[in-house]
Amino acid sequence: MNPYYQQIINDVVEKAVIKRHKGYELPVKQLKKEARHLRFDIKRAVKDVFYISIGVTAAAIGLKGFLLPNAFIDGGVTGISLLVEVVTGISLSILLPLINLPFIFMAAKTMSRKFAVKSIVAISLLAVVVHFVHLPSITEDKLLIAVFGGFFLGMGIGMSIRGGAVIDGTEVLAVWLSRRTSLTVGDIILGFNLIIFTFGAYVLSMEVAMYAILTYLAASKTVDFIVDGIEEYIGVTIISPHHEEVRLAIIEKLGRGVTVYSAKGGFAKRGSELKPQDVVFTVVTRLELSKLKTEVEKVDPTAFMVMNMVKDAKGGVIKKRPLAH
Repeated sequence: MNPYYQQIINDVVEKAVIKRHKGYELPVKQLKKEARHLRFDIKRAVKDVFYISIGVTAAAIGLKGFLLPNAFIDGGVTGISLLVEVVTGISLSILLPLINLPFIFMAAKTMSRKFAVKSIVAISLLAVVVHFVHLPSITEDKLLIAVFGGFFLGMGIGMSIRGGAVIDGTEVLAVWLSRRTSLTVGDIILGFNLIIFTFGAYVLSMEVAMYAILTYLAASKTVDFIVDGIEEYIGVTIISPHHEEVRLAIIEKLGRGVTVYSAKGGFAKRGSELKPQDVVFTVVTRLELSKLKTEVEKVDPTAFMVMNMVKDAKGGVIKKRPLAH
């Protein structure tokens, strides 16, 4: 962070901690701990504002530059708002907060009030931008409208989620219903969007509904890309009698962090004593997985490896240095 802004944050933190405990003398260690926590909160708030601002801007471009001028629709609550706008002529800037309102109440109960408040701010800001900002229609090609309209809308939704808010309440509804039924979040979102596309085909045309599916796919993939991160991480569990050599190979050849934890081998007959076994765990990117397998096989060709997808990773030494080929 820029030293100037860092100093501003430090000054704000110091004044806030002193004001909070005015008249009380606290140990230096506790004061430092509170200052550190408050500093993290301020940095998080600044990041949230940045992500939400970018999200609202991107969503507005997708709506005003692509979908609205060409009477295209999308999935989710935004899709309902677009469909109602096309049919009734009511301004989208009114429909967006109005239709999202019930889902925000669900968010307050299902998640947190802070999340709900941030979502209200993000949706209201998007409604204001959609109402007052005018953009020219960027293209008349229907395929480009569907794909890039979905891309910008998905970027807006994804960036808002990274900022701790939503500008489309579909996922809130899905989480709320999944806790009360046997359906998964994915099943609910899919069913919700199928209903929207069916109404779109009936009210508008089959062609518009088909393009809406393309818009939805582009938006959903963009949301996944934005929320889950650019890199895909793989958590790898390695069980081998040569665990120490495997650990050193990962550290020295790949430059990645390793965790070794104690376990017991479970493949034994009834009454047999389970043998202690050290297990190696590491996290690598998808591109590093092949090299990891190679290095482990060099040490122990019979090593048992379990690989699981990791949405994102932070800290440690996973990003400290590039992979040495």
